[in-house]
Formats: sequence, C-alpha cells, structure tokens
Amino acid sequence: MKKQTPHQKAETALTAFGLRLPETSRSRGWATTRTLLVKGRMFAIFGDKGEADEALTLIVKLPVSAEMVQDLPFVRASKGWFKQHDWVIAHFDADDDIAAEMGTLKSWLVQSWRAMAPKRLVKAFDAPGGL
Repeated sequence: MKKQTPHQKAETALTAFGLRLPETSRSRGWATTRTLLVKGRMFAIFGDKGEADEALTLIVKLPVSAEMVQDLPFVRASKGWFKQHDWVIAHFDADDDIAAEMGTLKSWLVQSWRAMAPKRLVKAFDAPGGL
C-alpha cells in the first residue's frame, strides 16, 4: 500500500470530521473531485483537475467569513458563481504546512455545513445537547 502524503492524510482527517456532522455523506464530485453532502446538498469539495498527490484544494461555502479570509496565503481568489455565493477556495501546495491549518479548515467545514444544511437540522444541532 502506498504511503499517504501529508495532504492526503489531511483530506482523510477532514473527511472523517465532516462525516461526523449530522446527516452527512460522501460522494464523487465531477471529474477528479470528492464531495461531502448534507441531505444531498454539497458543502465541501476536495481536489482539483490535475492536482498532484502532494497538493490539496478544498472549496467551502463561508457566508460569515468569506471576505475576511481572502488575505490568507492559502486562499485563492474565487470567481464568478463561487465568489457571488461566498464559496472560498483553499489550496495547499506540497511545501505548505496544511497540518498547521487543520483547526481553521475544520471550522470552515462546520460553517459550510451550517450554510447548506436545512434550517431544522441546524436548529437541532444548535439545541442544548445537540444531535
């Protein structure tokens, strides 16, 4: 079995974290991407066309913080529909320390999940004792 790169390990950990959120599932995206869904609605996209094993792209919807995160060194400028709807593209090359950003990326997964989940599910998640 081939040893995972740090970026592949990060994707595995982020996927596992995302799947712990209520009513989530994993799916193939388009072309070479992988997605996380909440009730059939995409809230995270992993990968990019032609992406090397030593890199990772993560796209999430951040309606609360999309503008605030644009100056982070690993955030790429969103264009068109993605920008208009507050989707943020995080990209890590082989030399980038993705492990240092795992806390941020996990919080982004939660924010994106909350943006895409049905309101009743978010309300139940936020209730004392949660889901």
